[in-house]
Amino acid sequence: MTVARRPSATRTHAASSPWLFLLPGLVVTAAFSLYPFVSTVWKSFTDARTLSAGTWVGLQNFTDMVHDDQFWTGLRNSLLYVVCVVPFTVMLPLLLAMLVRRYVPGISFFRAAFYTPVVASVVVVGLIWVWMLDDRGLVNGMLHAVGAGPVHFLSNQWLLLFSAMALTVWKGLGYYMIIYLAALANVPNELHEAAQMDGAGAIRRFTTVTVPAIRGTMALVGALSSVAAFKVFSEIYLLAGPSGGPGGEDTSLVMLVQRTGTGLTGRTGYASAISVVIFVITLLLMLLVLRLDRKDKE
Repeated sequence: MTVARRPSATRTHAASSPWLFLLPGLVVTAAFSLYPFVSTVWKSFTDARTLSAGTWVGLQNFTDMVHDDQFWTGLRNSLLYVVCVVPFTVMLPLLLAMLVRRYVPGISFFRAAFYTPVVASVVVVGLIWVWMLDDRGLVNGMLHAVGAGPVHFLSNQWLLLFSAMALTVWKGLGYYMIIYLAALANVPNELHEAAQMDGAGAIRRFTTVTVPAIRGTMALVGALSSVAAFKVFSEIYLLAGPSGGPGGEDTSLVMLVQRTGTGLTGRTGYASAISVVIFVITLLLMLLVLRLDRKDKE
């Protein structure tokens, strides 16, 4: 005799099954993302050090941050990085995608060439740029050959910072180009054909057809590049060294976190407070980009 399964047991099993599949991912997320985030927020209100758990100090770390010249230097450099890098990482990959989207003989070579910096190690790429921009490097060697004086790319505060920005833009072009290629593939050709029949040229079709059709993708690229630019570390660290350039004037906020919170005497509580500020500003940058995109659509 077959015993029918009770409806309540069946409903309970159906409701719990999705959570059983999600459980491994939730455990990993909680262990490697949620717990470190909560721990960082907690430590930002303590005077914890590398070998000491510390005690609760409230807002003291944030008060010290206001009077810390290194913090304001790092904040200035990080915000300047966003202002200078994001426009290029939004527009240049789009222009590259427009150039390589057509299927012509040999176009695969150029697509691979543009994408190569993305897969290359940032350390290797940084060392190559150091070799090129050094006072005795390739660029200054070429300038010397034409009778021009040496340019101190790696010892001048602003030249070093802008060199790091150029490295960031160059290394990210291929990544964002792929995103734009996927978006351009979804733009109907009928729109371009209709605009061309109305007498619109290439530039007019680009501004009136292409850009409105991929505005959401441009907002996505803007948000991603804003976050990456504000959290810059490797490029400046490789070009400027651990000290952050001459007098530490090229230090970014993430470099300040690394410098403050590491070592046997590292101030992990203060470094956690800076990390919380980075998180808040990064969140505000993303919301600002998305808000501007939504406003353009209205």
